[in-house]
Amino acid sequence: MKYYLSSYKFGNQVEVLQKLKPENPKLGHINNSRDWVGASPEIAAQYQKEEIHFLNELGFEAEALDLKSYFNKEDALREKINSLGSLWVSGGNTFVLRMAMRLSGFDTIFEELKNRKDFLYGGYSAGICILCESLKPIEMVDDPDNFPFPEIQSPIYEGLGVFNYALMPHYDSDHFESEAIGKEIQRCIDNQWLFKALRDGDVIILE
Repeated sequence: MKYYLSSYKFGNQVEVLQKLKPENPKLGHINNSRDWVGASPEIAAQYQKEEIHFLNELGFEAEALDLKSYFNKEDALREKINSLGSLWVSGGNTFVLRMAMRLSGFDTIFEELKNRKDFLYGGYSAGICILCESLKPIEMVDDPDNFPFPEIQSPIYEGLGVFNYALMPHYDSDHFESEAIGKEIQRCIDNQWLFKALRDGDVIILE
């Protein structure tokens, strides 16, 4: 799998993102990190609409992929994802995103996706934090005790395990979470947890 991992939105290497587009241009946009209790569905939908439009301008054929529609329907989600060439996972609450991935079986499917050379995973903020082994380093930024789905009432701290260190987006940036990220980074240092800080605009690309 190829990865385009941005601190915020699409970052400063959009031309590379365009080049990474697989032969299959179909892309699923996952917005479930914005499903937290108290979130505005209208604002979440507007973010998704804008991001899908941007991706389509780059040549993708993007569509919304709501993991809630696949809760307890892992086989149906697998069939859907196998019809795509890319995923884009947006920012929001990483713990809420993790719950949606567990309930839909996405985490199991992701293990299979990692072996696909012709597949692109892109995302930012929560969409990249979810790839780490542990979500513990971001629990002061994202509320782990926000439970929008009645099936899960305790936090999931295990990430998808691509990285054995924490990704810290919005570091030293003009972002409302930047100060909290700075405190989380200090906590990582104090606990000797590995991390990589990204300023908004920064992108990690793995091919």
